[in-house]
Amino acid sequence: MTPQDIVDFWYQAGEERWFEKDPAFDGALKVRFGGVLEAARQGACDHWGETPAGALGLVILLDQVSRNIHRNSPLAFAADDRALAMARQWVGKGFHQKLAPPYARWLIMPFEHAEDVDAQHRCVALFQTMGLSEMAYWAKVHLDIIARFGRFPHRNAVLGRKSTPEEIAFLRGGGFSG
Repeated sequence: MTPQDIVDFWYQAGEERWFEKDPAFDGALKVRFGGVLEAARQGACDHWGETPAGALGLVILLDQVSRNIHRNSPLAFAADDRALAMARQWVGKGFHQKLAPPYARWLIMPFEHAEDVDAQHRCVALFQTMGLSEMAYWAKVHLDIIARFGRFPHRNAVLGRKSTPEEIAFLRGGGFSG
């Protein structure tokens, strides 16, 4: 298994499958990448992050594939801290500038998934600087939620967190649900 295998599979699946709930796609990801995801969560694939192309495969695995494989489970977010720490390193090295924007955006996504207002601000700024206006729009949506609640209310149930009355009203009113 190489990081390029992950990138190739992800891009062959296409954008219409990336952000939709699709049990068949989730299952295919689990069969193909479940074992390597667990190894990556333990640090066994950290060496992939030594190059921009390797970092791309690793971040898709930790930040995206994890969400699909473990949908509706706390494990969906178990690699978030590792993905964010690595994304900070990669952005610090300019890896996002060495990849074409359609690929580089994945190096930024851990900032968008972080329940941290500073990471959210960084995400918006990075997407704007890269000229990815649609990604910047969604980053701003995420930033506004974190600025308001300090966390993503739609994660509360799966993470066993008690929702506040304001969070419940937000979700019932059609607020962002991931």
